[in-house]
Amino acid sequence: MSSDPVRRLRVLAAGLHAGLYAEEHLALPYDRVWQVAADLGTELPYLVPFLREFRVAPGDADRKEALAVGRSGLSEAFEVRLAPGWCLMQSRLVVGGMAAVPEAGGTRFAVLGATRPAALRPAQWLYGRLLGERRGRAFVRRVAERAALR
Repeated sequence: MSSDPVRRLRVLAAGLHAGLYAEEHLALPYDRVWQVAADLGTELPYLVPFLREFRVAPGDADRKEALAVGRSGLSEAFEVRLAPGWCLMQSRLVVGGMAAVPEAGGTRFAVLGATRPAALRPAQWLYGRLLGERRGRAFVRRVAERAALR
């Protein structure tokens, strides 16, 4: 497997036929960008508009359990894999991920969102066609805004 987290996320997005994928160069230091991305409990509710909170189990382990609570009150358990430059979050229905690598003059950052069950692929395809690119770019823009404040 590639040691480049962004490349790994790009391959994963293609394999999952992700409805949401965005990748951009941010003119911000990697440390500041990844500090925002890795602070799941604080930052994800800001980065994902329909998320009210994301509760992550405490500790330094790279594998954690988390609970996402939507604005509607619905919740979903997630398994989280968090390492420098790499975050993969999986529930029974959804896969989300972020990756970052230092790049000349800043950071290459990527985000993905996909459904897990094959039965949801038509909805994922429709979402991707209608909103996925715009929502992906908005997510990346919010990460950049938050990182610029640090």
